[in-house]
Amino acid sequence: MSQGFSFTLDGAEIQAEQGMTIMEAADKAGVWIPRLCWLKDISPGGACRLCTVVVNGRHQAACTQPASPGIEVVNDSAELFAMRKQLVEMLLVEGNHYCMFCEKSGNCELQAVAYRFGITHPRYPYSFPERAVDATHPEVLIDHNRCIRCGRCVRTSSETDAKGVFGFVQRGAHTALAVDASEGLGATVLEGLDAAVKACPVGAILRKREGYAVPVGERLYDNEPIGSDVEQRRTTPAE
Repeated sequence: MSQGFSFTLDGAEIQAEQGMTIMEAADKAGVWIPRLCWLKDISPGGACRLCTVVVNGRHQAACTQPASPGIEVVNDSAELFAMRKQLVEMLLVEGNHYCMFCEKSGNCELQAVAYRFGITHPRYPYSFPERAVDATHPEVLIDHNRCIRCGRCVRTSSETDAKGVFGFVQRGAHTALAVDASEGLGATVLEGLDAAVKACPVGAILRKREGYAVPVGERLYDNEPIGSDVEQRRTTPAE
């Protein structure tokens, strides 16, 4: 049995087990920490930095930082809210995100996080980059205009699908998602039901012929904000 311990999160004591990250312990306690690059059952990437918390006075990524006995963690503060909101706004203006026409609208984690932060429009000018759409695959397409470079498809393809279809090329602001075939996605071993396809939090990787299949009002975040599933654990009795 794992040895348990406690630490404080926003002034409240929560329980954790050896090997847990701060995010995993917070989730178990019913405290939602914003995230975009994190996905259950794959290794954490620490790429989006939305989960940044303050641990004993130092900024750390909650998805990668191990929980330790007695640490003091701040997740809910005006400083962190402003930083996270700014990060989301920068993601929105850096790509070409047209939520009203996107097949992922209502199921998009970036959109849902933006709504949770009260973002109706970004404060920064849009970049309007010129990016390609790869529709060479019979079942799946990649719209690079919507990619936020979270790396979830890269890690899922490698760790869950054991295929390594996706990867990143170039550096800095020029970093781009790539596939392991020069002819495009259609020349890879990707299958439409691969976990990597479902791992995308935005509308960058989509199964074809499934757009708008779920009616408005029944989509994932139409009735409850993102993070509600975690926060419900605070009031759900233990079974």
